[in-house]
Amino acid sequence: MEFQDEAFVLSARAHGDTGMVVELLTEQHGRRAAYVAGGASRRMKPFLQPGAKVLAEFRARTADQLGSARLEPVGEGPASLFDDPVALTGLSAAAAVAGGALPERDPFPGAFYAFDALMSAFAIADIWPAIFVRYEMGLLEALGFGLDLSRCAATGETDDLVWVSPRTGRAVSRTAGEPYADKLLRLPPFLLGAQAGLDDGDVRDGLALTGHFLEQYVFHPMNKPLPPARFWMIDKLDASQRL
Repeated sequence: MEFQDEAFVLSARAHGDTGMVVELLTEQHGRRAAYVAGGASRRMKPFLQPGAKVLAEFRARTADQLGSARLEPVGEGPASLFDDPVALTGLSAAAAVAGGALPERDPFPGAFYAFDALMSAFAIADIWPAIFVRYEMGLLEALGFGLDLSRCAATGETDDLVWVSPRTGRAVSRTAGEPYADKLLRLPPFLLGAQAGLDDGDVRDGLALTGHFLEQYVFHPMNKPLPPARFWMIDKLDASQRL
């Protein structure tokens, strides 16, 4: 089995004296792990960091075997973020969520494109936390657990949607949800359209929303917790008053 594909590095760990096992999010072939010979070398380490974009030439004897890969860097990767520790924490969280949520070897091009968009957004400090929420919404959609925010689950109304049912993932209007407000998840307006502004607390509510459904639908069924990197990111955003 052989293929060539663009990919983002999600993680890398040492294997032997000089090699690395690298987890990749490829454009057309899903999440893949591969052995990279010489990956521990000084030349290769910079583009084996989470978020680095590479061109991967993958080879394996069988489809379910750990293959090997030859990697070439594409662009500057995450180097431009090294002076922004909060953005680096966000990058680590994005890689950890994708690595934990996406099944190996199944193609999810939408997840690749969402990660690519988020990587571009990290350079804009005031914007990327909201894009991170949309990124997690995209992962849920790709995995078949997309939220229905188009109309109220109770009345069918399309206006004044302010909550989401934690059980069904469907939007609820202000009027219909008022008696149950303490049991519903808040729906930040920026998830309903690009024209909506971003107010204090919206990112926090968005992360609570996506975190609930990632945990309920994706991580809990695999007996895994949400990645610690995601909680570290939230702590950093809180400390920097970006929630």
